[in-house]
Amino acid sequence: MLIRLLRVYLMKYRGPLAAVILLQLAATAAMLYLPTLNADIIDLGVARGDTGYILSTGGWMLLISAAQVVCSVVAMYFGARAALGTGRDIRRDLVHRVNDFSAREVGQFGAPSLITRTTNDVQQVQLLAVMGISILVMAPIMGIGGIVMGMRIAFSISWILVVAVPVLGLTMGLIIGRMIPGFRAMQERIDAVNRVLREQITGIRVVRAFVRERYEVKRFGVANDRLANASLRVGRMMALMFPAVMLVTNLTLIAVLWFGGKQIAAGSVEIGALTAMISYVMQIMMSVMMASFLAMMAPRAGVCADRICEVLDTETSVHPPLVPVPITGDPAVVELDGVQFCYPGADDPVLSGIGLTTAPGTTTAIVGSTGSGKTTLINLIPRLLDVTGGAVRVGGVDIRDVDPDQLRRHIGLVPQRAYLFSGTVADNLRQGKPDATEDEMWAALRIAQAADFVRAMPEGLDTDIAQGGTTVSGGQRQRLAIARALIRKPSIYLFDDSFSALDLATDVRLRAALAPATRDAAVIVVAQRISTILGADQILVLDRGRMVGLGTHEQLLVTCPTYREIVESQLAIGQAS
Repeated sequence: MLIRLLRVYLMKYRGPLAAVILLQLAATAAMLYLPTLNADIIDLGVARGDTGYILSTGGWMLLISAAQVVCSVVAMYFGARAALGTGRDIRRDLVHRVNDFSAREVGQFGAPSLITRTTNDVQQVQLLAVMGISILVMAPIMGIGGIVMGMRIAFSISWILVVAVPVLGLTMGLIIGRMIPGFRAMQERIDAVNRVLREQITGIRVVRAFVRERYEVKRFGVANDRLANASLRVGRMMALMFPAVMLVTNLTLIAVLWFGGKQIAAGSVEIGALTAMISYVMQIMMSVMMASFLAMMAPRAGVCADRICEVLDTETSVHPPLVPVPITGDPAVVELDGVQFCYPGADDPVLSGIGLTTAPGTTTAIVGSTGSGKTTLINLIPRLLDVTGGAVRVGGVDIRDVDPDQLRRHIGLVPQRAYLFSGTVADNLRQGKPDATEDEMWAALRIAQAADFVRAMPEGLDTDIAQGGTTVSGGQRQRLAIARALIRKPSIYLFDDSFSALDLATDVRLRAALAPATRDAAVIVVAQRISTILGADQILVLDRGRMVGLGTHEQLLVTCPTYREIVESQLAIGQAS
């Protein structure tokens, strides 16, 4: 997966990569040539007392060294450009893929894991690319070139390299093989730490309200310790690698000096050749150490690449049509025809046999016990989930044949948990309509009964809102979310239990203001309080995912025992209070 990922994304930067290869070739060739010049200075200059030769050859060495430094720096610049561009492109494609996911795929991966894959995992692949672009060119050339040059300059002791290099490669292979499962465990435990931390920060009010700080600190400590232990296991293997490389390097140098000294005494090897051989041994071992450093990063980056590709290869269950069909009828007419929805692997469907039709200017209420499928049914209309049976039609067209963006332009959704984004009040309202004017924003806020508290804020529409809307109350958050849906003036309004945090007086005023604003639209409301849906044109009653009643309040009191039980239970609670 790692090779596939880098091949796909790095190939977009062929120009910088070609420059890196050429520059690294020049820098490595210069590095390989320097020991030979040094040997010539010792054997031809110093031994003969030729000062002119020493100065001229030393001058050439300085020029070659300067050229090597320039080539290396420029190569790193182009390599970094290619690698950082690769990381940017991977993150962009991940975010685009996740944005296409339905609720099913997001739930499958989990938000903390998707965040880790988009940030930490991409960073690991990007870091490997930055280092690998240079090392993959330099290390092989330096290693092979060092062996060739060493054999050329001192063939009689080159057998030492033939023994040392395979021993070093075998040592590295054994260590790296044990690191790969450790890196996988490490990434999974980073997911766990992110999940616990995200829950604790998001739910800080609940944690404090129930005095669970100590328990949550302990829970985070367990996840943190597991990550630390996994990191330590990998760290021990990494700590073992460099000493092992240095041990083989030092033994190789001792062997070169020992056997090279004997060859000098015998007259078959010159002193300069021996010093060059030592330099080549160091270059060979340096190339192996660079390769080992890259090899340490590769297993973790490989695990990260697997996780990234898992997201990129996951197709959304909500597929846009190949040939989209425009909505030609009135978009306020929503038809549910024998709708069924079942999660993969579930024994029973969440929804089964649901049928109703809305009309412009009408209100449809959906009631039922907890877990009866009300929110799932609401999510089917904007295709956040796809039906597994039956059909949902908007304006007479099956929504599976409509471009999802076009479909959703006709819908104003207020979810069960009203979510606000970090930014100002105006920024959040413009999520519904990017080009909304200030007058349109105030008009939507007045209908949503939010104008008074927004006007009382320090900077009005320019007041900052924290991520998730944690700086406003639950009722204010719901009213701002309602205003966000109102400002786009859609043909279908979906209110998923969106009035639960409002007091009865505000609820009554809001519904009275909504009536004229939605006179040409279909309003579908999921509600818990029966008192708020008494005037609905039709009420759909769900029980365990099945449709057990459809009609007005008066009709259902007579024909639907489930609805009657809900009404009587709420009346009993009201009388008891």
